[in-house]
This record gives sequence, C-alpha cells and structure tokens, in this order.
Amino acid sequence: MNEEAPPPAGVQPAAPRVTRRRDWVPSLIWLIPIVAALVGITLVAKILWNRGPEIVLSFKTAEGLEAGKTAVKYKDVQIGTVQAIRLARDRSHVRVQVQLNKEAADGFTAKDARYWVVRPRLDTSGISGLTTLLSGAYIGADAGTVDETTDEFEGLELPPIVTRDLSGRQYTLRARDIGSLDIGSPVYFRRIKVGQVSSFDLDGDGRGVTMRIFVNAPYDKFVGANTRFWHASGLNVQLGASGLTVRTQSLATILLGGVAFAAPDDAMGPVAQENTAYALADDETTAMKEPDGPSQTMLMYFNQSLRGLAPGAPVDFRGIILGEVKSIGVQFDRTGREFLMPVLITIYPDRLRRAAVASGQAPAESKYSQEERLRFLIGKGLRAQLRTGNLLTGQVYVALDFFPKEKPVKFDPSANPIQLPTVQNSLDEIQSQVQEIAAKVNKIPFEEISNDLRKTLRTLDKTLTAAESTVTRINNDVTPEIAAAMKDARKTINSADRTLAEDSPLQQDLRQTLQELTRTAGSIRVLTDYLERHPESLLRGKPDDTKK
Repeated sequence: MNEEAPPPAGVQPAAPRVTRRRDWVPSLIWLIPIVAALVGITLVAKILWNRGPEIVLSFKTAEGLEAGKTAVKYKDVQIGTVQAIRLARDRSHVRVQVQLNKEAADGFTAKDARYWVVRPRLDTSGISGLTTLLSGAYIGADAGTVDETTDEFEGLELPPIVTRDLSGRQYTLRARDIGSLDIGSPVYFRRIKVGQVSSFDLDGDGRGVTMRIFVNAPYDKFVGANTRFWHASGLNVQLGASGLTVRTQSLATILLGGVAFAAPDDAMGPVAQENTAYALADDETTAMKEPDGPSQTMLMYFNQSLRGLAPGAPVDFRGIILGEVKSIGVQFDRTGREFLMPVLITIYPDRLRRAAVASGQAPAESKYSQEERLRFLIGKGLRAQLRTGNLLTGQVYVALDFFPKEKPVKFDPSANPIQLPTVQNSLDEIQSQVQEIAAKVNKIPFEEISNDLRKTLRTLDKTLTAAESTVTRINNDVTPEIAAAMKDARKTINSADRTLAEDSPLQQDLRQTLQELTRTAGSIRVLTDYLERHPESLLRGKPDDTKK
C-alpha cells in the first residue's frame, strides 16, 4: 500500500482544489427490480383484464376433480379452472368454485347454461370420455341462450345428449310406457340413424310417458305433419303364408331399443315445427294404420265357458279386426237361475265402413244412423260367437258373423251399453251332440245283446256242422250215381245218333227222347245246385213255397 511522502521541510502544501459535484443519476443496478416490477404489474393487469366471472357448481360428488388443476372446457377449449372444492353445509353435495376466462363471460353465466363432469362412461349412446383416462376428468360446459345470468349452477350428473350447438330440431313423443328406450337411444329413418332420445319424464297423472327426441339436420326435413313414430326395439317376428319373417332396425335396437319414423305412403305433409307432439305407437303396423275414429262399447252375454278369452282379444268380422275385448266377468241371472258370462267389447265401426268404401260396396257417406244400421244387421242375423284362434295355446277371440237361421231377437238402441246377441260356439254344439250320442249309447243293453248273440252263434255252429255232414254224404253217395247216369246218357246219345242216321221215323222218336233226356239232365243239374245251396233239405225236406 503506497502512502504519500510528506512535503520537504520549509515547503508549504498546495491548497486543495474544490470541484462541483455532478447531479444524482441512478445506478444501473436499479434497472433490474424496476423491470421486474413492470413485468409483474403487466402480468397482473393482464390476468385481471383476462379474468372472467366466478361461478359455483354443485355436484353430488367431487370424484376426479382437483382444485387448481381441473379445467373447464367447451369444445375441448379451456374456458376456466377449478379454484376450490368445498363440502356443502348439509353434506349433501360439493360446491366447486370455478374461475372462468374473460371470453366465457357471455353465455356461460346465462341461467340455462349447463355443466357436467366428463369421465369415462359406458351407456346406451356408446363409450365416451376415454381421453380422461390419461388427462384426468374435466368439467364440460354448454353455453346458455337467455339473457338472465347467475353465478350458481346445478351440475348435471350425466352429459347431455343434445347440446345447443347441434343443428336440428327437437320433437315430443307421448307413449303409454318407456319400453326399452333410454336417454341416447337412436332414432331411425329408413334404418339410418338420424337422431337420439334426449330426455323422458313420467306424466303428472302417471298414465303415460313424455319423451323428447332430437333429429339432426338435414334429416329433420323428413319429419312432417303426417309422420308416424313407433318403437323399433327388439325383433318383429311374423309367421304367415310366405313363411317366417324377422324384422329389426339394427343390431343396436335389439339390445338398447330405438325409435323409427316414417309417413304413410310417403305423404308426410308440410315440415313439422320444432317441439311438435306425436304419439309413439307400439309397432309399425299400429303406427301406419288409418285412424280408428270414434269407438262404441257393446255388451254380450255368453252361456258357455270363457276359457281362453282374455282382455285385449280381437273382435273379428270375417277377417277384419273391428275392436278388442275390454273386460269379462260372471253374472247370476235370478230370472233364469243360471250363470251368464258378460263380455264388454270396444269396436270401431269406421274400420268396417272404411273397408266397405274401399271395396266399392258402400258410399262414402251414409244416410242411415249407426243405430239404424246396427238394427238392420241384427235383423239379418248378425251375432257374436266365440271361436278358437290358436289350437296350441287355446286362445279364443270374438267373431261377428251372420246366422240367418237364428231366431229374431229384440234390439234396444237406447241401452247403454248396447247389447249384441250371441250364438253358441260350433265346437260346443258338437260337444253337446257328442254327449247326447254318448248318453244314448250308454242306454243300449250291450250285455243282453252279447248273450243273445252268443246263443245264436252256438245254434249256427250246430247247423253248419249238420250241413257239412250232409254235403259229405252227397259227395259220397249221390255224386257217383249222377256220374254213372251221365255216362249212360252219353252212351244212349251215341246210339241215338247212329240210329237217327239209319231211319228217319226212328230219328224223330230219338229226337223226342233226347229232348226228354235234356230236360232230365237240366232237372238233375237244378237238383244238384239246390242240394249244394240247401243240403239241410235232405233232412228236413223241401219247404212249402206257398207258406209265408
């Protein structure tokens, strides 16, 4: 370390020079925190600028969700992040706090926005959410359309089948029951999948089910005012004259069910508006048939067993189904002191009239009332009869037909319900006749007849034995004599021939003798034939033909 040398002795030190200090200038080292602060402020400002609203989602469980990690996605684009997960005070659900991005402020805070957790699922619509096996679960979103906003949402436990970004139309179907359908079941048009079942709910009165289906564009243009819908689930098996016919929409409908639609004769009419309501038929045949028109209830009394007849059995008129059996019962008739079997049926007269009009047998409009037509038909012998529809199962149906030989009956058109006369089943009539014949056969004294027949057979056996003995004697005694007589006759004839050749008078006498011999031979032949037929005459003699 160098030190300044002291000045020599006697020399005065130089006076110090005073210089002015420069203005203050920050050091470059301060630039680093300044830049860092600016960057931080910029990032915070950007975050605050891009930060959207906060919402709270309620789910039954937080399975697969993690705070600060689980994303909220719309069309696979992240629009938010889960910030916190808390248990509700009543412990019935979890509350998930979500921070949305700024671009998600419009639509995703609307009151009709929907949120659900995307996980791997296997349901009627197929397998979904397989990508979450590696990336983890996330929250899916569907933007709303209303102007009213909220920050509290009830999360869906299942993903919605139809999102608002899909192009198409929704329709309402009303059915008696859901059958094998479920959310996501396919909708078919000409066996092409064109939509799916989006939701269903039980009616308020519990008498039916209301379903909503979604038909994708451009197939929604094939849904018209005259379109018919029916259950396409399972197999439709028909056994007819052409053999066994099996029909189904696809293999998926056999397991998962489905809905199909079409228009009769391809006349679908104008394109249906969205949310149009339709009836869902049980099968294609029921869906495509003409409207039944007004129904009429009738009462019939049968004096026979109703075994094999059940509610729903068809009411048939020469192959045309006019209605079905509504109910059956039993009733005691105090006047006749017997049990009657009342059967209540529902018929649709327009079915028969429509068939008559189509065949040209009736005008499109009738000048007679329904009661007048029914009175006329009953006067012509219209009756109801139980007939067997299936010999294997024993099922019975009600047949309407004309029986002109039946006795006239009184018809009361003012009765409610109208009573239709009946006749006994032909099989029952045959059974009654067989029973009568059996009763008569049981009265026959078979044992006495058997004893008399046994005595007659013994007497006949004795007679045949005696006849056989007589025939044996004839063969031994009479036949040789006859043979000898024939030989003598032959010799006589030969002699006569020789004599006739010599003398004419003798020839004439011989001719007479030959005639006598011919008659004798004929008598012998008659005697022989008679003895062969009646050998007992040798013992009893020839009976007197004059006695009767």
